[in-house]
Amino acid sequence: MDINFRRVLGFTQLFVAIGAIPAGLTMILEPNGFTIGMSTEIFKDTPFNDFLIPGIFLLVVNGLLNLLASFLTFSKNKYAPAIGITLGIFLILWMLVQVYFIGLLHFLQVLYLIIGIMETTLSFKLRSISKIQNLID
Repeated sequence: MDINFRRVLGFTQLFVAIGAIPAGLTMILEPNGFTIGMSTEIFKDTPFNDFLIPGIFLLVVNGLLNLLASFLTFSKNKYAPAIGITLGIFLILWMLVQVYFIGLLHFLQVLYLIIGIMETTLSFKLRSISKIQNLID
């Protein structure tokens, strides 16, 4: 039964990673935002001057760690649900903080908020299923 939740969670984490890794790299390599079509002007009311620090966070947390989480989820690692919960919460917070500081600028902000909620929910569900299976075994 956990196989379906595991697959959806693993592919969700992979989807987040595939989107975050190139975006984060682009933000790091060109922190002025030119390549992504955004201006650093959006940071006027934030603690940041450019896209460098947000790019590092995006690359590492939402990108590389979700890639690792996807691998752990697919390989049925016992820590996968806890890691998924943590990364889902980070994604939710990332989107809420982003909207708070720079406003709602693109539908992708809402989409990734929903994906963060989905990642968190699926991870909790997988954790519950794993606990039940451990009791049965």
